[in-house]
Amino acid sequence: MSSAGAVSAAVAIAADHGVRVDDPVVLKDSFSVRVHLRPAPIVARVPTVTTFGRPRPVDALAREVAVVSFLTERGAPVVPVSDLLPPGPFERYGYAVTFWAYAEHDRDRQLKPVDVGRALADLHAALRDYPGELPYLGPALEETAFLLDRLDARAHPDRGTLAELREELDLLRAESRRWPGPVQAVHGDAHAGNLLATPEGPLWIDFEETCSGPVGWDLACMLGSGRFLGRRAVQDYGVDPDDPELRPFLRARRLQGALWMLAKTLSFPEETPRALAALDDWRRTRG
Repeated sequence: MSSAGAVSAAVAIAADHGVRVDDPVVLKDSFSVRVHLRPAPIVARVPTVTTFGRPRPVDALAREVAVVSFLTERGAPVVPVSDLLPPGPFERYGYAVTFWAYAEHDRDRQLKPVDVGRALADLHAALRDYPGELPYLGPALEETAFLLDRLDARAHPDRGTLAELREELDLLRAESRRWPGPVQAVHGDAHAGNLLATPEGPLWIDFEETCSGPVGWDLACMLGSGRFLGRRAVQDYGVDPDDPELRPFLRARRLQGALWMLAKTLSFPEETPRALAALDDWRRTRG
């Protein structure tokens, strides 16, 4: 999947709904493509690499739209779906597409750990009453299993490494029923990169991995947001970052991160050094 194809799909769907796009600008091309459909205040998000780890990417996007719509109605700090055309998800040219309001970045503002920690606490408070059905720790359990199967089919990176990774997943799945904490809707990928500094304040984006589970999963995601910022943000959330109850979530997050980095190298070979570093980090902290 290419960024050019993703842009073409988004522009074509927008045109079907009467939205003129003169100058589409790719804002980010990583696991998904985000494109500003200028001059319209709309951002299209099109999964690319992430489709490798999901049997039906459109299902994850539909959950995301439902959760963000729920949060928007309650005034939670999120970037809302677009109100200029239906948010989707749509499918075109083999791509799944959703549409979001364009949020202007406040480039003069650097989010502090206290901003991030409090924003996550506010988000969790708003999510507690979400009534929809969500997969239990989908990013940690379902997604990782699917990724492993896809990587194994390509023998990537090698059978020995894949066997190590699968052994760890089997252990985590066996332990998952004992993971601590009450269950609620959580963001699923709550790192600082998914919190935008805007003139209206910090706003959460990218709920594609939203799931049900203990808030410890989101806190483990946050602890991966750079050592200093992540630890301070979790402290400002109100939890000790060294709490032993977070350890199983940290193990699962490192496994997920290593698998996604390996998957990314299939589309972006230049990411191989980072993927190998993620594997080394996973092995170093596995015990």
